[in-house]
Amino acid sequence: MNKTKSRKILLLPGDGIGPEVVREVKKVIEWFNKNKSLDFSLEEELIGGASIDANKIPITDEVFYKSLESDAVILGACGGPKWDNLEFSKKPERALLKLRKELKLFANLRPAICFKQLVDSSTLKPEVVSGLDIMIVRELTGGIYFGEPRGIEPIENNERKGINTHSYTTGEIQRIARVAFDLAKKRKNKVTSCEKSNVMEAGVLWREEVQALKDKEYQKIELHHMLADNCAMQLLRNPKQFDVILADNLFGDMLSDEAAMLTGSLGLLPSASLGSKDKNGKIRSLYEPIHGSAPDIAGKNIANPIATILSLSMALRYSLNLDKEASLLDTAVQKVLDDGLRTKDIMSNGKKEVSTTDMGDAIISKLK
Repeated sequence: MNKTKSRKILLLPGDGIGPEVVREVKKVIEWFNKNKSLDFSLEEELIGGASIDANKIPITDEVFYKSLESDAVILGACGGPKWDNLEFSKKPERALLKLRKELKLFANLRPAICFKQLVDSSTLKPEVVSGLDIMIVRELTGGIYFGEPRGIEPIENNERKGINTHSYTTGEIQRIARVAFDLAKKRKNKVTSCEKSNVMEAGVLWREEVQALKDKEYQKIELHHMLADNCAMQLLRNPKQFDVILADNLFGDMLSDEAAMLTGSLGLLPSASLGSKDKNGKIRSLYEPIHGSAPDIAGKNIANPIATILSLSMALRYSLNLDKEASLLDTAVQKVLDDGLRTKDIMSNGKKEVSTTDMGDAIISKLK
């Protein structure tokens, strides 16, 4: 069988449990290379706190340029209390913000899926979350996290003032809305766009521009506008009313974390950050689990690698055009959960607790 042309995957294990969960992803990639005649070339580099310890900066230019040249970047986690006292511009998390900004990764996709095997892990009633399958589309390079002016400055009476600027342009709004509408076409043709148009001019613009794009290019998509605080409430009251949720950087950050907790475990949920297609059809991309570095359990071989493994599945689907292999990996994860294997974070009565390594090995055995 002919091998496909070599594609570069850059692994950035990072901090805390990052190296442990990325190690399992590496095993899965190597299995695909060996058994499915794929030819991924793997490189592994430092990022975040690990890079600060070795290089005194969160990400080196060399690693940054490698990420530019890769077909997909898979990140473990960044940060931890060890680096809390560094000044803001030098914290581990700045590496992630730099990658998002400089790679122009403007679209963050966060699925919130309640696995049928783990319905009882959610804090909500089973009938509320059973069958839940939401895709949150968050704008990632604009809004209040990147707006200027920003900073902390002294003012009169010995006080200080903190400043952040929330702004969006027509182009930024329509670019992310297009991602949401295109995803909806492959799902249930339904988008809920969230903002605070009742109190924010940027929210008024967001609502108007999303509606204008829908009217012009996506007439068959069902579009609802919802205030972001109401969406937060509705996610707890009746989450299955949603299919694709579209939001700006700030509200998307909050709503996606809330939606994640409906599913019962942060250890199961992946994410994708995507840029625009270049002239060759290539998309710059970064894939990562939504959980943090969890330093309290780092090095104990008990972290759940499923979110990172499913992040690889998203990479296969969105960056590498390997839908069949992505589905194979998704199915393998489901089969392992069907068998009752659980890492500590999702353990329940009557199930078998396994280590990080064991979970990775079990998923590979189901691929076979």
